[in-house]
Amino acid sequence: MTMPIRVMVQDAWDEVRFDVAPTLTLGELKWNALAVTRVTGNPASYLLKYRGAELADESLSLDAAGVVPNAALIVMPRRRRPVR
Repeated sequence: MTMPIRVMVQDAWDEVRFDVAPTLTLGELKWNALAVTRVTGNPASYLLKYRGAELADESLSLDAAGVVPNAALIVMPRRRRPVR
């Protein structure tokens, strides 16, 4: 069984849709989203947020983290960038 998930990758300013198993880890989801949007760099320098809060333990499955079908997550850099 799979569930639809939407992930916004801030660096690419692009939203990707996945149909994933609830057992997929948060880290795998983040890595897949970065790969699909062709964002290069260390995945550890990005964080994953759901409902405004960081999902810090990326070894958790989507189900264990409380992510529901049709959820919207965001991948964004850990460090803020200066505004010019």
